[in-house]
Parts: sequence; structure tokens; C-alpha cells
Amino acid sequence: MTFTDHSPLGTTTSALDEAVSVFVQLQPRLFGIAYRVLGSAVEAEDVVQEVWLRWQKTDRSAVVSPAAFLSSATTRLAINVAQSARVRRETYIGPWLPEPIDTSSDPEVGAQRAEALELALLLVLEKLTPAERAAYVLREAFDYGYPEIAAMLHLSVVNVRKIVSRARKHLGAEQRESVDAEEHRRLLEAFVGAAQRGDIGSLEALLTPDAVSLSDGNGMRGAARIPVLGRARVANLATAYPRFWRGLDLRSVHANGRSGVMIYREGQPKTFLTVAASREGIYKVMWLFNPSKIAAFLDSRSRSMPSLCL
Repeated sequence: MTFTDHSPLGTTTSALDEAVSVFVQLQPRLFGIAYRVLGSAVEAEDVVQEVWLRWQKTDRSAVVSPAAFLSSATTRLAINVAQSARVRRETYIGPWLPEPIDTSSDPEVGAQRAEALELALLLVLEKLTPAERAAYVLREAFDYGYPEIAAMLHLSVVNVRKIVSRARKHLGAEQRESVDAEEHRRLLEAFVGAAQRGDIGSLEALLTPDAVSLSDGNGMRGAARIPVLGRARVANLATAYPRFWRGLDLRSVHANGRSGVMIYREGQPKTFLTVAASREGIYKVMWLFNPSKIAAFLDSRSRSMPSLCL
């Protein structure tokens, strides 16, 4: 990410250098907050860019805690963007999935805890209001105290406690305890292998009875426009088009702290695939066909610390 200097005239080089240093140090956390609230790396980058502009224009001598100031600004901007995004997603054709990010270099994306990063959980977070999502993320992923969250959201501590408690209960009904990273990788590889062979029996053995397959294509041809429910139907969908698996180049990727597969056809990335799994098996299969989201994932591999362009 590249940041442009918009500091007021008269700002000294040393003061600007200090502002850059502080921002660079906190940028992974700021991106991590925005991404978890929004489920989009592109939108999160835009939020961080806007926070950088505000940071330059701020009287930084009056800021007691840069970390609190920047985290607060990021959170409030992300909530505003999330409210607009919710309206836009009402016109999305078919299932919507969060935009995956490459986490091969930073498996936690700036968080103190790895929670609220897996795609399956980000998808569930979408069912919360933006404010509930932000409060939950700040508490569960970044370990902020309730008074800090209250200050960021301009709410009372009592209200924040209620919001986080309500969010936990809401998510608790849908969350499942995830398998570890190694088991997740094994299950994903077994699923892909069985799908390539057309082995429906092996696929069904990997899936839970209530498994669901989600295809995010925003109306693209070949992407299922409704969730496919049930072990047998999910297995059949994965093998329904034998030609899909022919002549493909499958490359392992690290997305949102878990294993994924990027599927290339004729040298071009066409599909991203991953799963969510518990001890009972794979309960969610996520296919991403949307070209813009695939491009954003590949771009996220080169996401780096901000640099200042004078």
C-alpha cells in the first residue's frame, strides 16, 4: 500500500517521519480490524488509506494514545462502510462469501488472537449489525477492554458488554469448534482428490449430514445461485461436471489462516476453494468464482507496510 503525503504546510520532516513510523507499526492491526468488520480486503485497504489521511491532518501533539486514536478511527470508518456494503449486498446474485486474504506471511493479520479470521466465521459475522460485529471483533480478536471499546463506539460500557454478549450468543448457535490446521488441510486435500476421481462415496464420508455448499459468483454462469444443502447433494455437486476437473492446475494457498486451493485453467486463476470443518467432518464447502475477489486475494499476497510518497 502506498500513502501520499497530505500533511499541512509547516509540518517538520521529523514530525512527519514520526507519524509515518507510528502508522507503519500499527497498520497490521488497523487492517486486521477493518478486514474482520468488512470481510473485504479491498474495502479494508480503503479504510486504512482514509485513516492515514486523517492521521496526517490531526494535531498529533494532542493525541495521548496513537494506538487508541487510530484504532478508533479505523473502527468507526469500517462500521460506516459496512452499513453501505450491507445495502449493496442485497442486490448480490447468489451466495456472498467474504473476500479471502493470503495469510502465508501473517497468519493472524495483526490480531492478538487468531479468532474471527476464518472465512466460515466471517460469514457468520455478516449476520450481526456492523456495530455488533465491530464490538465482537475488538473484544475477541484484539482483546480490547470494554471501556476502550465503549470509547471507540461512543457507547456506555454497559451497552458494549450487552452487545458483545448478544453477539456471542448469536454466533454460538452457528459456530462449531474447528479442527486444527493440519487436519483441515488433510480434509481439504481428501475432498479435492475424491471430487477429481468422481468418488461420491468418499466425498459423503468426508461431509457432515447437514453440509452446505456455497458458490460465490454474483450471477456467473456455472455458479450455483442458491446454497446446496445435505451430504448427498453437496457430494453430487462436486462431481456433477467431470469436465470441470480436467486440465486444471491446482495450487495450494494459505487463506485466512487455513488451507485453500486456487484452481487455474489455461494459466488463469478461475476458482478458489476451501472448506470449514469440525471433528464431525466438513460442514461447509466454499467455492469462489467472482473474478474481482480472486484478483483481490492474489493482490493480498503483496500487501505490505505503507510507504510514504513525497
